Amino acid sequence: MNGLSAALAEIEAICEITSANPPNADILVCPPVTLLHRAVQIAAGRIAIGAQDCHPDPSGAFTGDISAEMLRDAGATAVIVGHSERRQFHGEDNAAVAAKALAGWRAGLMTIICVGETEEDRLCAGHLGVCQSQLAGSVPAGGTAANTVVAYEPVWAIGTGKTPVASEIAEMHAHIRGCLSTGLGSAGADIRILYGGSVKPSNARQILALPEVGGALVGGASLKATDFQAIFSAAHAAHEL
Repeated sequence: MNGLSAALAEIEAICEITSANPPNADILVCPPVTLLHRAVQIAAGRIAIGAQDCHPDPSGAFTGDISAEMLRDAGATAVIVGHSERRQFHGEDNAAVAAKALAGWRAGLMTIICVGETEEDRLCAGHLGVCQSQLAGSVPAGGTAANTVVAYEPVWAIGTGKTPVASEIAEMHAHIRGCLSTGLGSAGADIRILYGGSVKPSNARQILALPEVGGALVGGASLKATDFQAIFSAAHAAHEL
């Protein structure tokens, strides 16, 4: 829940940066829905624009909610579902997340499905099981690399400045890959897995170079074009390590 009209200048700045020096990465920005259509107009195809959430139904008496079809109509090409803050503050369980993922597919949106453990889960060594359960319940049958991205976001690292060590990130991403392959068969081997949790310019290169890390779900560091540039530019450097 960040961004007023003035923040659209940052999207223009990101577009100018990527046009002048195309990064070796796919760039997607998911602004609040109030800025979505204007962001699409500013981006003009230079970067992709997505949304932060959607309602599972295409329409109906759900005052204040936004359907995936509405997002697509506004120009979005992707939607985030199951973010930890939606799970925590809005009580969204795995079934609700799966329903939203299906809605995203229905509307032709790339759907980014988030999973991740709390600090308590990790301290009691339940982190692998928690993420396995979330994947099993949140990723519907039919998930492929063409319609689905999975984002691992350790809840305890979001906005705290804390970041798991490299071995912890690698362990979880390998575990997620195994779960996807078990649940989806050969399709699960190709789904991109993003890391999200206090990604910043100082750690992006190391994180993006880890096995099975196919990108980053960036939070606060995406609010300023210069910080965001340092992160997506790290993608090319990471592959040279």
